Amino acid sequence: MNVKIRHQLRILTLAAVVGAVAGLSGCATSGRVDDLQAQVNALAADTSAASSEAAAANAKAGEALDAANSAVNTANDANRRSMETETKIDRMFKKAMHK
Repeated sequence: MNVKIRHQLRILTLAAVVGAVAGLSGCATSGRVDDLQAQVNALAADTSAASSEAAAANAKAGEALDAANSAVNTANDANRRSMETETKIDRMFKKAMHK
C-alpha cells in the first residue's frame, strides 16, 4: 500500500509541475502576444503616417509638374514671339537694303 501512495504522490507532483509550467508559459505567451500586438499597432501607425506623407509629396509633385508645364509654355511662347520679331526685323532690313 505504501508503494501505491508513493505512485499517486508522484503522479500528483508531476501533475502540479506540469500545471505550473503550463500556467507560467501561458502567461509568458500572452505577454509576448501583447508585445507583438503593440508592435503591429505601432507599425500600422507608422504605415499610415508614411502613406499620408507620400500623398502630400505626390500632391507637391503634381504642383511642381504644373509649374514646370507652365514655364515650358511661357518659354515656347517667348521663343515664338522672338522668332516672329526676328522675321519682321529681317524683312525690314531687306526692305531697307533694297531701296
